[in-house]
Amino acid sequence: MDYETLKNCFVAVFIHYKTDETKVFVVHKLRNDLPELLELYKENVENKERHISFNGLAFDSQITEAIIRSKDILDQTPDAVARAIYKVAQDTIQRSNRREFARYAPWLLSIPQLDIFKMNHWDNPAKRSSLKWLQYAMDWHTVQEMPIDHTYEVQTMEELDTIISYCKNDVLSTKQLMNLSKPLIDVRKNIKKKYGLDCYNFSNTKMGSELLLKLYCKATGQEKRDVKEYRTYREQIPIKDILFPYVQFQSIELIGFYTKLQTVIIKNTKKDFKHVLNYEGYEFHYGAGGIHQCIEKGIYKVDDRFIIKDADVASQYPSVACENQMYPAHLGPAFFKVYKEDIVDVRLAEKRKAPEDKDMAIIEGFKEAANASYGNSNSEHSWLYDPQYTMRTTINGQLLITMLVEDWLLNIPEAQLLQTNTDGATLRFPKEYMPTYEKICKKWESITRLTLEFADYKAMYIWDVNNYIAQYDSGKTKCKGRFEWEDLQNHKVSHLSKNKSHLIVAKAIYNYLINDIVPEQYLMDNRNIYDYCAGVRAKGDWKFTNSCYTREGMVYEELQSTLRYYITNKGCKIIKKNKKDGREIQVEAGVWLQQEFNTYVEKKWEDYDVNESYYINQIYKELNNLVPKPKMQQALEFPE
Repeated sequence: MDYETLKNCFVAVFIHYKTDETKVFVVHKLRNDLPELLELYKENVENKERHISFNGLAFDSQITEAIIRSKDILDQTPDAVARAIYKVAQDTIQRSNRREFARYAPWLLSIPQLDIFKMNHWDNPAKRSSLKWLQYAMDWHTVQEMPIDHTYEVQTMEELDTIISYCKNDVLSTKQLMNLSKPLIDVRKNIKKKYGLDCYNFSNTKMGSELLLKLYCKATGQEKRDVKEYRTYREQIPIKDILFPYVQFQSIELIGFYTKLQTVIIKNTKKDFKHVLNYEGYEFHYGAGGIHQCIEKGIYKVDDRFIIKDADVASQYPSVACENQMYPAHLGPAFFKVYKEDIVDVRLAEKRKAPEDKDMAIIEGFKEAANASYGNSNSEHSWLYDPQYTMRTTINGQLLITMLVEDWLLNIPEAQLLQTNTDGATLRFPKEYMPTYEKICKKWESITRLTLEFADYKAMYIWDVNNYIAQYDSGKTKCKGRFEWEDLQNHKVSHLSKNKSHLIVAKAIYNYLINDIVPEQYLMDNRNIYDYCAGVRAKGDWKFTNSCYTREGMVYEELQSTLRYYITNKGCKIIKKNKKDGREIQVEAGVWLQQEFNTYVEKKWEDYDVNESYYINQIYKELNNLVPKPKMQQALEFPE
């Protein structure tokens, strides 16, 4: 469902979540469906139905509740009702802008919401996404912003039809987001049924935190409202006080690094732990979020002598906490008992069951509950807040990985450390040292009491630590960063907030490296226009304009703030312009022209007039960037 609130007009569109049944209600002097809308609300309440919305908790539900609570609403003229609803809408928006609580909390709503926006955490700054951006991300046929300003006085039926059409597009795209979010919804449905926790509108992190809180309160007999007030504040955290006693190193460089760490005192958990270590020709970066290291960009393959092994710590942060009996200070040892026995152990037992017997509510819900203790322990807004718990987890975790890597590099000749990350590392080494590798890993597991999970790669194509393509022995692949095309192509809901611009580039590179299809051939075989599209957003004081040469001269057209476009032979220049100071930035620098494509139009391929030279150029630019000319692992020549 979705609402449109204009100064003298209110439009509501509902589409059944299982069928195409559509109901449209208008409150305006030219059409008044208010009695029918109130009847629908009555049915919703009586049948205990939910409204499925995008950002409905913050907006649409507030309008619904205000209408339901208006006792004399049917006695007013349609124009007066529409203007009153508009006033409520503007007040709701202003409250949100002031970061105030909504007038009606979720538990006060007559009709509960299933808010796709909140559930997917698209209100998080790192993932913030509007419905228009998500329309672009999932290749929706129409990426459309409201064509009529909310302050405009609607006068004609044609204008009403325009608003209704726009609202229907929003509702249909929201329904598609609901379908893509079905695995998340199913987990929340089962958790509510099994544990009585209504978490439909919770992000994964909040769902895990609230489930952990519920189980902790049940085990300790404490009241939820009391526990939610608990915190442990730390003025400073001496690193020497939080290090595990079994962390130890062998080489002079790492012993020196470890000794230096013990003198560090953390006062700001987000800034004070940041170190760079050069060891055995590799550069390791340590930080609050984890450890990162990457070999120079290039192509790394197995051959007659060398193999590539990847080792990851199974459920690293929960395992570190369990094996070292950790807990936020204010929650006491009882927290550790609940965390290990009621969350981690139960989840692991469930994972070991046969596929048909697995309970995904436990597997996925308890995964988030297990991760919540670390993720929320550094948030002052959380009942789990104890920054020392955070630092103890992440710093020791990084040092334990470093211990493993050090042992490899000291004892395996000719080894190449391809990459190191928060929970594992990848090593290329002579296959005759496989027994040594296994012995080192087993020794590390016995010391740390953690479990390593292994994978065999046949090749890694590495641009940097965040962008690479890895091919397993089995033929399967793992793509990261700007080459993570498959989840973007399949509109995986966890990836919709990312930018899938010019996906054809990543797909062509992948198919060249993995399937040996030359880029020119791949482009000829792929005629999906959406793969050639890019998306951009204008925020704040910025806007987009189209500038095109015509016989009459240069023509400018203002565009909407979320754009989908592709590169064309005979198009326009899309310019991002600052409304205040007049600064201009080309969306695509250089000679390239663009075609705005917010509304899908089916054409013969040649009629799209795609400039394939642009995409070929981008593909080979990436491929040439992959192989440093002076130190090529193998002879490769890509055209410039």
